[in-house]
Amino acid sequence: MREVVDGVFEVGIGYVHVHLVVTDDGVVLVDTGLPGRSARIGRALHDIRRKIGDVTTILLTHHHVDHTGGLAEVRRRSGARVVAHRDDVPYVTGEAKAFMPHPVVRLVGLFLGKAEPAPVDDIITTDSATPLPGFTALHTPGHTPGHLSYLLDRDGGILFAGDAAAGGRGGKVGSTPKMVSVDLAQQRRSVEKLAALEFEHAVFGHGTALTGRAVDAFRTYVAAGK
Repeated sequence: MREVVDGVFEVGIGYVHVHLVVTDDGVVLVDTGLPGRSARIGRALHDIRRKIGDVTTILLTHHHVDHTGGLAEVRRRSGARVVAHRDDVPYVTGEAKAFMPHPVVRLVGLFLGKAEPAPVDDIITTDSATPLPGFTALHTPGHTPGHLSYLLDRDGGILFAGDAAAGGRGGKVGSTPKMVSVDLAQQRRSVEKLAALEFEHAVFGHGTALTGRAVDAFRTYVAAGK
């Protein structure tokens, strides 16, 4: 676990990151990681002198199993409300089943396991909604139809990019694997949207966090036409 900026902690769960945000009202959790690994979240909370009951809100970036695998258990144990975009809600609740067309992705899915369905308490239906004070939910589809990124008004702005993009080496922004995104053109437009914002820091579901004029790395990525 590392503290990216004051009160924002990045927790590695296998190859994916979840993020803990300490607020005046408790702890906000952005995504929940892989199935069967929620104990890692509990240990991270303990390390910052918090407990699972302090988690008040779970912000989901999207429905993929490596981001929602611990959701049902964490929600049960914490009583936290769950926030997700309308277009991804059916996959989180189990009403719809995600189909991954690429055979490699389907094979990997067999090893990752399945996320237990969980209720969604607050459904985002509009862009730039405010799910809780200080956070703006940005609809950034492409990786999934209902992918959300979140902008936190703290320390010059902290972007939780989810899988709209990835943290690359050398302070660069990279792409998530093409085989797991449903609409690459739409995803590019979503990254362009993020690059038009102002923020100092960015964290990702996969890859290295960026601190200090992180938005410039997004703009460089967009200018390169990737």
